[in-house]
Amino acid sequence: MTQSVDTLVILGASGDLTSRLLLPAIGQLLTDQPDRAFTLVGSSSDDLDDDAWRAVVKKSFATVDATGDAVKRLLKETRYVKSDATSADDLKSLLDSVDGVPALYFALPPAITAKACRALGTFELPKGLTLALEKPFGTDRKSAIALNEQLARLVPEDQIHRVDHFLGRSSVFNILGVRFANSILEPIWDSLHIERVDVIYDETLGLENRARYYDGAGALMDMIQSHLLQVMAVLAMEPPSTLEAADLRDAKQLVLRATKVWEGDPVTASRRARYAAGKIDGKKLRAYADEDGVDPSRETETLAEVTLQVDTWRWKGVPFTLRSGKALGGRRREMVITFTPAQHVPTGLKGAMDPAQLRLMFAPDSMSLEVNINGTGDPYELERTTLTAEFGPGALLAYGEVLEGILDGDPTLSVRADTAVECWRIVEPVLKAWRDGKVPLEEYPAGSEGPKDWPELG
Repeated sequence: MTQSVDTLVILGASGDLTSRLLLPAIGQLLTDQPDRAFTLVGSSSDDLDDDAWRAVVKKSFATVDATGDAVKRLLKETRYVKSDATSADDLKSLLDSVDGVPALYFALPPAITAKACRALGTFELPKGLTLALEKPFGTDRKSAIALNEQLARLVPEDQIHRVDHFLGRSSVFNILGVRFANSILEPIWDSLHIERVDVIYDETLGLENRARYYDGAGALMDMIQSHLLQVMAVLAMEPPSTLEAADLRDAKQLVLRATKVWEGDPVTASRRARYAAGKIDGKKLRAYADEDGVDPSRETETLAEVTLQVDTWRWKGVPFTLRSGKALGGRRREMVITFTPAQHVPTGLKGAMDPAQLRLMFAPDSMSLEVNINGTGDPYELERTTLTAEFGPGALLAYGEVLEGILDGDPTLSVRADTAVECWRIVEPVLKAWRDGKVPLEEYPAGSEGPKDWPELG
């Protein structure tokens, strides 16, 4: 039985993830929920004291205008403990010093997190301890299985939160409402009525000083293996009975188990490229291979595209294409559902004949439905029109929604152990084909839409 967290301990508290994402989300959560109370402890190997740590927290809170009694209380009580996250002695001392039910948030690189988990297995852990881990969960299927086995020896699965902040995005939640609360959509959410599905997350940002992590990951592992597969699972899953953790996570797992590379051929079903020198918004950007900290011989891709199939009755023959890239000419973050063409258009109508498309957009969260209608001047001339709706930003930042689940002992928004393994299983054939050089690493100028010969999606 899960229980709420009394003390949140952030390992890696001096890092960028903590100051840029975790602390602002905590500040917003406390502002939105002034009755919420917990103790925050920051910990890392850096030489900080309580006052210096408190200044870090205050600065991050200011970015979201965090206010209220709960914020003041946390700022007054928060403290810092210097420790080595891979040392069993340090971790035991740290956990012994906290009150109530603790949660450890590993804001650390995956390799350090794995070492910390091994250290936790050498002593008795506090009752109710929750563990929160950032993606990637392992570096391949084998390592993900090993990490899961290590975690299972520490605490029950419901007390393990594999954090994927995309599952906290309001736009992903909105898929559930759009699909399941509208009788005009759910009956046609299948291969008889849908021609293809594209999930696209293109960014204008380049490497942004993240070579230490990104050059060992690339676009496929950074975005598609984790975030976009989770989004696809919500789009394609069967209707869950409830939105409780067990039902929602079961539904996602079932669809991922049925997912594989299109026609079993990773060579024809995937593409990869990296950006060359170019300009974005008038600003020069040097080639990825020339960025500080990058090893060009790794051939790390900054743009990846993979087409998958879901072998169920609902999705037979429907391609799901997932794409994500950096340093592109436009920011495009959307899920595009392209419906099948009209079966018969009466003779005499002319003009727009493209199939209807439903677009669900990330940040800002909105949706549009593109359909053909009779022209305003000539009713025989069809025109394209777009119906739009705004979803709103949601009450909390994505990380705020995820942290709320951690603090409340609710794993609904966390990735389950078997799902983490399935995601690696899906992309491993692609990674192998790339390592073997069977899929060429193409180039595109920074600020372009990608390689010229890549077909446009959506």
